[in-house]
Amino acid sequence: MDQYCILGRIGEGAHGIVFKAKHVETGEIVALKKVALRRLEDGIPKQALREIKALQEIEDSPYVVQLKAVFPHGAGFVLAFEFMLSDLAEVVRHAQRPLAQAQVKSYLQMLLKGVAFCHANNIIHRDLKPANLLISSSGQLKIADFGLARVFSPDGSRLYTHQVATRAVGCIMGELLNGSPLFPGENDIEQLCCVLRILGTPSPKVWPEITELPDYNKISFKEQAPVPLDEVLPDASPQALDLLGQFLLYPPRQRVAASQALLHQYFFTAPLPAHPSELPIPQRPGGLAPKAHPGPPHVHDFHVDRPLEESLLNPELIRPFIPEG
Repeated sequence: MDQYCILGRIGEGAHGIVFKAKHVETGEIVALKKVALRRLEDGIPKQALREIKALQEIEDSPYVVQLKAVFPHGAGFVLAFEFMLSDLAEVVRHAQRPLAQAQVKSYLQMLLKGVAFCHANNIIHRDLKPANLLISSSGQLKIADFGLARVFSPDGSRLYTHQVATRAVGCIMGELLNGSPLFPGENDIEQLCCVLRILGTPSPKVWPEITELPDYNKISFKEQAPVPLDEVLPDASPQALDLLGQFLLYPPRQRVAASQALLHQYFFTAPLPAHPSELPIPQRPGGLAPKAHPGPPHVHDFHVDRPLEESLLNPELIRPFIPEG
């Protein structure tokens, strides 16, 4: 740590505190994530190891945050990242109205380039959300926080836990177009109801693999038709709605890949994507949004073996989906 001068605290993540710092010799500004080991016998947290491995595998992309160094410090270690001024969550939060079409296209295009690069290198991020999409002082968007990332098998032979869930690219696109999340659930079951309200009730007809899900037979919902996306986002262009519709599909294998989405007509019709230098960059002390402290599970987290009423903040949300009788 002697080679860095701490300039201030940026925030706190699941495994450590993040500081803004300056390299003493070069003057370069960086973000330092200090990861403390709770017990030496436990070793380095798995999430920190995954982040290091993933970033070392894909260190050459302009759309992925750069890991500059890793070094020991006290009873832990420090990750030195390139310093980023803001993040996409702050951009959306500070926008006076939904972003302009050219701005949405630019952010989405940079995100897709980053995702396509990760997938080409057999890395799945598994925690994409606006707060993990950092913005540089020049407006460049870069994917960060690879703590939940995994190396995947191209043949699909490796199994992954269903306990990891996050917003995907389509949800982020919808949030940019809408100015707020499309599926604003407060917990698991409310999140599910928000999805069902817009995308309709999934069935084996539209999603044959649904019967293979672990909890498929433990809960059922009343059949409901999907809502047309042009009613959900009346101000979005037909091209935007077409691409969004290719993202927001229940069967994962039917969703458009990031590399293919970049070729969609949406990016080649006016207005064209804005140059990064034309994008809004909220100015905040420290340069990154503070991360929320990891707390205990939400008291309303959903469990299939408990009554639905115990898992809801607002029971009225599920009433349209409950079968009669």
